[in-house]
Amino acid sequence: MNYSENGEQYHIGLKDGDVGEYVILPGDPKRCSKIAQYLDDAKLVADRREFTTYTGYLNGVKVSVTSTGIGGASASIALEELVKIGAKYFIRVGTCGGIDINVKGGDIVVATGAIRMEGTTKEYAPIEFPAVADIDIINALRESANKLGYSYHTGVVHCKDSFYGQHNPELMPVSYDLLNKWEAWKRLGCLASEMESAALFIAGSFLKVKVGSVFLVVANQEREKQNLENPVVHDTDKAIKTAIEAIKLLISNSSKG
Repeated sequence: MNYSENGEQYHIGLKDGDVGEYVILPGDPKRCSKIAQYLDDAKLVADRREFTTYTGYLNGVKVSVTSTGIGGASASIALEELVKIGAKYFIRVGTCGGIDINVKGGDIVVATGAIRMEGTTKEYAPIEFPAVADIDIINALRESANKLGYSYHTGVVHCKDSFYGQHNPELMPVSYDLLNKWEAWKRLGCLASEMESAALFIAGSFLKVKVGSVFLVVANQEREKQNLENPVVHDTDKAIKTAIEAIKLLISNSSKG
């Protein structure tokens, strides 16, 4: 079942014409209004379940903000239904926890790919298929972070389904697996942990749309373990501004080509 009786997408409550080709994807519905303030003439167009959507304009081009809720399952639903009504370019804006010792709270992380340690992607693609971000969006996010003068990192992030499985792995019945894999991610240089990018990257590959992710680092539990400076930052404004500037770049580049 794809549509309700009035032509709206079943979960997100949106129909053709409600969103632009460019969509910013926060997790938290309450973050949508904050992001919408950066758009011109933004209006609330839908608010259903965990999916809140505003649509406005950047440089005269229609741009939308749709929340995805927590985790890959709901994020993939949002992406699937947004693509059905014409969206083509997506930037996830969220928070993450640092893993690499050089990643500090308050930094920005631009994901190039994601570790598929979650369940949603297994129902899209064999585990051998990588979850990678679109190169044009990666480059736009990096250029934006440089332009804005932010401290940022580019690389692989870790995606999981259990928040507490990450933060208290030793308490879980499968602690033997969680702890060993976490050590592997550290040795492989994984930058940070979050919950949605793997599903968005894999679903985006399947749907033939462009997807990228940018995060604010809230803190780094590995720095805390080593008694290193570990600032805790919750203001997502830097990640939001990076995404906004990246979309402006993508719009500009599209008009040239």
